[in-house]
Order: sequence, then C-alpha cells, then structure tokens
Amino acid sequence: MKKRTPEGDALTALVLPVFELNGEFLAAAQDITEPTGLTPAWWQVLGATLDEPLSVADIARRVGLGLARQSVQRTANLLVDKGWAVYVDNPNHKRAKLLEPTPKGRDTVTELRDAQHAWSDAVGVAVGEGELQAFAATLGKILAASRDYRGGSA
Repeated sequence: MKKRTPEGDALTALVLPVFELNGEFLAAAQDITEPTGLTPAWWQVLGATLDEPLSVADIARRVGLGLARQSVQRTANLLVDKGWAVYVDNPNHKRAKLLEPTPKGRDTVTELRDAQHAWSDAVGVAVGEGELQAFAATLGKILAASRDYRGGSA
C-alpha cells in the first residue's frame, strides 16, 4: 500500500473535523431558524431571492451546495404554500416562473439575519478575525486544489 505524503496526512487529519464543523454549522442554522418556522434549507432558498426574483433553476445554481433543482422546486413550493414567497411571471420564459419573497418572507429573513449576525459575531470574536481569515484562505486553496484534481482525473 502506498503511503501518503506528510501533506496528504495533514489534509486527511482535517476531514473529520471539517465534517464535524459542517454539522455544527447546520445545527446552528437550525437553532437560528427554529423560532421562525423556517428550516435552514428554506432560509437558503428564500434568501437567494431577496435581491431579485429567480427561477428555481437559477436558485439551484446560485445557492450551490449540491442542491438539485428538484429539491429547490419542492422547497419553493413549500415556501409559496406557507406564504413566505410567491411565483411571478418570468418575462424570459413562459413556463419557468420566478420565485419572489412576500413581505412576510422578507420580514422573516430580516429576523433570521439579526439572529445569524449575533451568532457569527459571538463565534467570530471567540476565534479572532485573523485566524478566521487565514482559515478561509486555506479552505479556498483546498477547494481549488481538490476541484483541479477531480477535474484532471475524471
């Protein structure tokens, strides 16, 4: 069996803590959204439409994070059913309606933004701006290197 390089060992040592961090971020998002009745996924989809109405396909592309168009469609339908969003005509496409937040949806996202800011401020102060910026830069390098590798070996 081929041994990893020290750099490969260092990267591998990050995998489980990063998965744990992802779980912590999801738990924090759940805590933030719970009082409003939204879920983190609903918040993500609704938040994508704050600046402009978007089609479901555009939301799926913009939001990223592996959300399939069908998943975004189900979420958009739920947001409409619960009064947080509405579908409006799309001037560029007859069948692909645009999702737009209602006043209730905008107010809810504003409430969530305030709660998210409180969480991020508290966590950010505890860790420190410099460490977070360095970590973000390192994450960006890891993502780019992984994408380059996968693109070259696919």
